[in-house]
Amino acid sequence: MAMNRIQFQSGLSMLEFLKGFGTEAQCEQALEVARWSDGFHCPRCNGTAYYVIRDGIRKVFQCRACRHQTSLIAGTVFQGAKLPLTIWFLAIYLVSQAKTGLSSLALKRQLGVSYPTAWLIHHKLMQAMANREERYVLDGRIQVDDAYLGGERAGGKAGRGSENKVPIVAAVSLTEDDHPLRVRLTPVSGFTLKAISAWAKDCLAPGCTVFSDALACFGAVTKIGCSRHFTVIAGCKPKETPEFRWINTILGNLKTSLSGCYHAFNFRKYAARYLAAFSYRFNRRFDLCSLHERLLIAAASTTPQPLHSIRMADVRC
Repeated sequence: MAMNRIQFQSGLSMLEFLKGFGTEAQCEQALEVARWSDGFHCPRCNGTAYYVIRDGIRKVFQCRACRHQTSLIAGTVFQGAKLPLTIWFLAIYLVSQAKTGLSSLALKRQLGVSYPTAWLIHHKLMQAMANREERYVLDGRIQVDDAYLGGERAGGKAGRGSENKVPIVAAVSLTEDDHPLRVRLTPVSGFTLKAISAWAKDCLAPGCTVFSDALACFGAVTKIGCSRHFTVIAGCKPKETPEFRWINTILGNLKTSLSGCYHAFNFRKYAARYLAAFSYRFNRRFDLCSLHERLLIAAASTTPQPLHSIRMADVRC
């Protein structure tokens, strides 16, 4: 079998990462470039002339025009953080390079911080990933399927009626030579025409071609101008439905990742964030060496995420 060049990328080694981001000064420089790639812009008046001053350990910029002061981390996902940037950058590296995901407990051990701190860092970075994923829609030929996250609780309902199960829609766009390009994994309120119509409006480009099973709700994609082709697969095993090869592979990898990485988490409350993290890494798998830089840019452009915002439910069913 020929070697898969994407799968066997060398990526960025830990030694290479530490060489480029091992000191606070290196991290400050990288964050400054990520925030203002074309130079400083005052968040109040958009002025470009500034002084650099220091306020404790953080770099502070003062606009020459309006005298407004802003620190290097103000207005980003790092705002309010007391940890050194080297800890944050190491978290960015670890979270971005973990193909099958990384639990907050594992992140705690790698960073040498408390579990609540690691959990908050993890969720802030996953929120940055989620914000980035919302910018993209799927186009062209798309395979789509329904799935559930979670299992029945002790003494609770079984099957689709379980209180711990969250319905999700999985979709993957394909290249002209039938290879996966991008994936979207989205929690929905249920598999209804209304829910799928809203999902299609957010996640699909008008005019794309959708391939699904015979579940009636997927007919709603035609409301945004998509064409739909469905196949009856009742009672068939995944290997017996080659037309859904890639979406079945994606769902299999997702479930393996979640079950192998996390002992438990609140599916109903945080599912969207974990699904976005999986999608973020998958959609940027073609260049592993730049993954940490892209996540840094996403974190620098994400608005502050205080604890009370992080703990708000992502899914309102």
